[in-house]
Amino acid sequence: MPTFQFEAMDATGQEIKDIIEAATEEEAQTTIRQMGYFVTKIQVKKGTAKSAPGQKKKRPFAIGGAKTKHICAFTRQLSILQDAGLPILRSLKILEHNNKPGKLKNALMDVCDEIETGATLSEAMSKSPKVFNRLYVNMIKAGEAGGALETILQRLADFLEAAEALKRKVKGAMIYPIAVVIIAGLILALIMKFIVPTFKEMFEEFGLPLPAPTLLLIAMSDYIVKYWFLMLLIPFCYWLLAKLIRKFRHGRMGFDMFMLKLPVFGSLIEKNILARTTRTLGTLVSSGVPILEALNITRETAGNALFERIFAKVTEAIREGEVISKPMRENSTPGFHPVAAFFWLLLGSFPGVMTLSVALTAGRTTGTKGSMESLLMVGGVMCGLGAVLCVLFYLMKMRSRVIDELVVNMVDVGEETGELDTMLYKVADTYDDEVNVMTEGLTRLIEPLLICFLGVAVGFIVISLFMPLVSMISSLA
Repeated sequence: MPTFQFEAMDATGQEIKDIIEAATEEEAQTTIRQMGYFVTKIQVKKGTAKSAPGQKKKRPFAIGGAKTKHICAFTRQLSILQDAGLPILRSLKILEHNNKPGKLKNALMDVCDEIETGATLSEAMSKSPKVFNRLYVNMIKAGEAGGALETILQRLADFLEAAEALKRKVKGAMIYPIAVVIIAGLILALIMKFIVPTFKEMFEEFGLPLPAPTLLLIAMSDYIVKYWFLMLLIPFCYWLLAKLIRKFRHGRMGFDMFMLKLPVFGSLIEKNILARTTRTLGTLVSSGVPILEALNITRETAGNALFERIFAKVTEAIREGEVISKPMRENSTPGFHPVAAFFWLLLGSFPGVMTLSVALTAGRTTGTKGSMESLLMVGGVMCGLGAVLCVLFYLMKMRSRVIDELVVNMVDVGEETGELDTMLYKVADTYDDEVNVMTEGLTRLIEPLLICFLGVAVGFIVISLFMPLVSMISSLA
């Protein structure tokens, strides 16, 4: 068992120096506090082993990675402890002891072990890349080099908290519309499964000639009852195809360009990426990270192939002696990409494909060949027309810039005045506000759109069911 040498103060303020045996430093401190002393310094006595060679404290089992909110809380607490003047190892052990078992606690235990062997904080954190990414490690390294670790930790905590708050806001805004869509879909599915088949049996008993809307409604009902798995299988095939295409470099570029040009959602994604990348770059620059390393880290945090290409071009230009704003302006126009056009074609053809899948069951459902042929024709027209319209929309939008002139001008002014980090922070704040406004507006817009959709769906069902009834009442009269 290792022996610890400690210095402490008793209740009267007198200094006490003594030794104590304990399995770990935490146990030693607990014992000393129980003796009524306040520990001011503690270390392993020379000539004693703290643990067996190569032995590490047992790590609790953890699944997955560390949550961002836990890393935010840890960074903020570490900055406060450093600002109070505590040694870094002592601060880390306090936070490691207070954390619940998980990936972060295991990483902190590893960091403490590395620091005890003589490694710096940034070197120790780089050994746990699943918890502390390159952005985190490089900012810590810059803080150690500049002797301002507590200031860097405060900036890093502010950055992580702002990014997490924006992410929570976007996710929270999507909960309500997703819940409404799921509930509305379940209600319509129940109507198709239980109510429409009842009316179908009644119409067959009376032998009424059914109009086209009623035939379509009955075909859709039978499709949902008998072939419901196709409603899940077809979208899953689309998703799987997109996933496979994204495995390739050009496929990922095309898909990301497609996402940026989507109406409403594309603009939201674009502004979110701009807010995140400019804040990341501003934080790195203000922390003293070299500009080339800062741009490489920012490129990795972009999460979009097009923006990664832009930052790569900016890095190449800076190596050749250019400024940031010029290559940023020149490379911010995406242009045409065949894979992006293919994704637009898939999007436009999706409603027609679903209609065609319904049409293939219409003949069996209604017993009439004409209804199936009519639906097949409608589905084919919807496929072709939807695909053409979506591709034309893409050709119209493909030359629009993904980085506004405002961003380029702000970066240019920041480089001219030597206040690049300040300008990048202002750009990030501007786009954060725009994302918040767009998210709130989108949430408010989705509600009336959902109401209109439900109104049209219910109205179609009611009209389709009552048209034969009205015809039957008229013939009886």
